[in-house]
Amino acid sequence: MSIELILALCTFAFVSSITPGPNNLMLMASGANFGFRRTVPHMLGVGIGFTVMVLLVGAGLMQVFDRWPVAHEVLKWASLAYLCWLAWKIARAGEPGRGDSGARPITFLQAAAFQWVNPKAWIMALTAITAYAPDRSLWAVGVVALIFGLINLPCVSSWTVLGREIKRVLTNRRRLTLFNWTMAGLLVASILPVLFA
Repeated sequence: MSIELILALCTFAFVSSITPGPNNLMLMASGANFGFRRTVPHMLGVGIGFTVMVLLVGAGLMQVFDRWPVAHEVLKWASLAYLCWLAWKIARAGEPGRGDSGARPITFLQAAAFQWVNPKAWIMALTAITAYAPDRSLWAVGVVALIFGLINLPCVSSWTVLGREIKRVLTNRRRLTLFNWTMAGLLVASILPVLFA
């Protein structure tokens, strides 16, 4: 892989990882509701889960959509259902420290599993493999996954920090509730263009 191709891949990985999407919106909401430290498993689940996804997509999962186009439709609707459930969870998150809502941050495994129903993650993985590892050699797929792994985690972490800082404005239950419902709505809205494209 040439240095020019690696630089282009780094740019693609950064732009696609730092821009708003379901993962980043959920991390911002978690940072605001639970703080940075309690959101670390969620961040690691996103970073590691997506890296594994890129590896597996490059190793042959792209062929599933080629052979069975209906699998893509099933994925879209499963994604919407799971995302709506997560949005509901965000909307219902309570004020930190009060202990009356039963809300908990998303776990490592939940975040890693979410990558498989996250349409933005699928688009990122499929595009990265198609553009930067077209021969799907183990070496090229490994480089793509490694670069995404190194770039993705700091990017998603910045959204958690943003959420933690927004918490300073969310000083009462009403503001926090409004923030949570807004994040839930944006989360659902972030997926609609992908689902109905």
